[in-house]
Amino acid sequence: MTNIAIIGFGEAGQIYAKDLSQVARVSVWDKKFLTPAGETLKAATEQGSVHPARSLAEALEGADWVLSLVTAANAFEVAQQAAPLLRSSQYFLDFNSVAPETKRAAARAVAAGAGAYLDVAVMAPVPPKRLQTPLLMGGNHAEYAASIFNALGCQASAASLHVGEVSAIKMCRSVMIKGLEALTTECLSAAKQYGVEDAVLSSLHASFPSLGWNDQLPHYLISRVAEHGVRRAEEMGEVIKTLQDVGLNATMSQATQQVQAALPASMQAKGVNYHDLMPFNWQDAFCRLE
Repeated sequence: MTNIAIIGFGEAGQIYAKDLSQVARVSVWDKKFLTPAGETLKAATEQGSVHPARSLAEALEGADWVLSLVTAANAFEVAQQAAPLLRSSQYFLDFNSVAPETKRAAARAVAAGAGAYLDVAVMAPVPPKRLQTPLLMGGNHAEYAASIFNALGCQASAASLHVGEVSAIKMCRSVMIKGLEALTTECLSAAKQYGVEDAVLSSLHASFPSLGWNDQLPHYLISRVAEHGVRRAEEMGEVIKTLQDVGLNATMSQATQQVQAALPASMQAKGVNYHDLMPFNWQDAFCRLE
């Protein structure tokens, strides 16, 4: 049976751990296991046949595949920490949403040890499709890795032999996707203050009738900022780096980063937890924050 280690036990890490544990042996490690909240986090491993490791080294011991699913800010550090622990038969899959050059730096760190590095871009939110979330893989072993993970129930494609290219696809896509979330948040926040939100949404629906502006789309887009804005702001920092590395100013992406960070900050200041807003309704959420 395939042995998998997952580093990072957040939303995506928990989904991959639970689902992959049905077809593989799975160990998980998260540095939060060492904090007071660690016991609660470890309890989530009981939902599947998942082993909570006591250290990064223990998680990696015996693993065929190592999946790094941490925050953008921690992605390179985790690659550095894992590199000297990896053996020649182990593959390090960097799932994190970071700039191509960050991925290349991580690949160099892993190459200094015995393991093999793969660049992975997660091309949609992991929920609701879970293992069927599209993955693009890049690097010398991308085709082999894609075949293995497809056999495990994933939807993976070998897209490039070069580290950084699939992440460039993801980062450029994020300019649009996370920008749309931020624009919707700013647009409807202002519209509600002026009492014209229904007219604005009606106008948006008339211009783009296939998107769902008159239905669930506004709730979904703003909910992503409310729930994940802190992590998305970190990712936008990597998007900005991606753009600036090729000489672009990244003006729009810098503004997106600010808006993504602002809504969770406002929620924290008001003592509002995302789970308190469920089922999520953007008008109700903004009323709570006024």
